[in-house]
Amino acid sequence: MEKIKVAVIGGGSGSHAVLNGIKIYPDISISAIVAMTDDGGSNETVRDEFGLLPLSDIRKSIIGLADDDKDDILRELFMYRFYKGQGFSGHTLGNIIMMALSDITGSEVSAINATLKLFDIENRVIPVTTDKVKLGAQYDNGKKIIGEHLIGENESNDKSKITKLFLHPKAKANKDAVNAILEADYIIIGPGDLYTTTLANVIVDGIPQALSKTKAQIILITNIMTKMGETHWMKMSDFVKEVTKYAKRKPDIVICHDGILPKDILKRYEKEYAYPIQNDIADDKDYLVLTGDIIARDPIQKVKGDKLKRSLIRHDSYKLGYILYGIFKKFEF
Repeated sequence: MEKIKVAVIGGGSGSHAVLNGIKIYPDISISAIVAMTDDGGSNETVRDEFGLLPLSDIRKSIIGLADDDKDDILRELFMYRFYKGQGFSGHTLGNIIMMALSDITGSEVSAINATLKLFDIENRVIPVTTDKVKLGAQYDNGKKIIGEHLIGENESNDKSKITKLFLHPKAKANKDAVNAILEADYIIIGPGDLYTTTLANVIVDGIPQALSKTKAQIILITNIMTKMGETHWMKMSDFVKEVTKYAKRKPDIVICHDGILPKDILKRYEKEYAYPIQNDIADDKDYLVLTGDIIARDPIQKVKGDKLKRSLIRHDSYKLGYILYGIFKKFEF
């Protein structure tokens, strides 16, 4: 059986939702391309003390691709987060295991492949670059910030906009990531923090060139809520414009949420100056817009030791998977 080749560009919980949703279809071959600029939380230790690539988003992508039933205990182990102990609190066991595998196998890429074997995963997880880089942002008020976690935590409500995203130093794309894009039938971009997760992949030298060259259809999954310091000023059309600006190509299909959002959670978001993203692209003729209720309704369980801020409103894996598979198989909606 010839499989549909799908490349997923992103990282974090957004890519996890996509991967978890499409992995159940046996006629899909998946390549998850993951950003390598995360320098917050436990990744700071991984990068600064051990000189390794950040592993958290890689781990989340692997967990997203793992068999929900067969690998239950292994999944729990890799997601386990220490919540006490000096030097351990906040770290996940999965990251520590992958750090050990990097030493045993000789490289982070070999460690990723070894971890995929542990989970018996045939799909691929590919770091977008193997260069050691930091993410930088230039703002319209002249401010410049270097460091992914500093950009992501820039929530001062000063209304400044990111005008340029860059890598310091410049980085070249992993050839496996480039080949996955060129060979794909479909490419999924997002969801996730637009600048610090999604576009952190796209700005790597070699990725925009591959996106411009590939014959694959590009599917953009937009976020549901704005985020102060990153997307506070954006409507749906602005998401498309920013992705097009850096990818050097418009998406072919845009998937947006259209449905009721829980009022109690919206009030919590308002305290952080975050609001639902307004859909203003329904009549755009340059790309197909698909809308639907695609948020998860199950409550989020806070994990002990997790000090990072997590999204309360997020995409539902199986709803996304259903829509995406329908696109791949050319079903009529």
